[in-house]
Amino acid sequence: MFATHRHVVLVGGALLAFAGLIAATAAFSDRSEPITVPDATPLHVTLDQGLSSDQSRPGDHFEATISQPVVIDNATILPQGTRVDGLVVDAHPSGRLRGRARLQLALQSIELDGKTYAITTSHSQRQGGDHKKRNWAWIAGGAGGGALIGAVAGGGKGALIGGPLGAGAGTAVAYFTGKKDIHLSPETPLTFRLAEPVTIDAAN
Repeated sequence: MFATHRHVVLVGGALLAFAGLIAATAAFSDRSEPITVPDATPLHVTLDQGLSSDQSRPGDHFEATISQPVVIDNATILPQGTRVDGLVVDAHPSGRLRGRARLQLALQSIELDGKTYAITTSHSQRQGGDHKKRNWAWIAGGAGGGALIGAVAGGGKGALIGGPLGAGAGTAVAYFTGKKDIHLSPETPLTFRLAEPVTIDAAN
């Protein structure tokens, strides 16, 4: 009777151990099963640092963080907080009287569970404002003001002199205050889309 009881205990323990091994193996298998994130999947990120059209240069790297998890088939593949690495594709500062600022960014890698995955994404592009309306307002305003002052000071002849002088002053103001660079502060939200699928060894 004692031997039979001992045999039952041993068999039961072996079965429990075997079941635990199977469960652990299944969990490990599920965890390491590769999942492909399809192209056109949006990647919502926030910048970890500031970028600008007058300070950043093409080829500069920047860091960002996934702000919205990427979910495939009810499984979170890229959780919120996942680190990503980006690249400044193009950066052009604003001119003073003409020439719009440009800033073009892309993501190039994801860091997850100690692994780095290369990715290709669409570009996030920003363009600065146009100078024309503002510059013409400054120049025209300067000319009008100069003509008014000239007319008060010296009549019609003074207006003829004051107009060009005022226009010159307006042009100078437009020149020294006319830059419209693009500045992105830390925590700025940006959205990119995968240009090619990427396979991730993600936990389910």
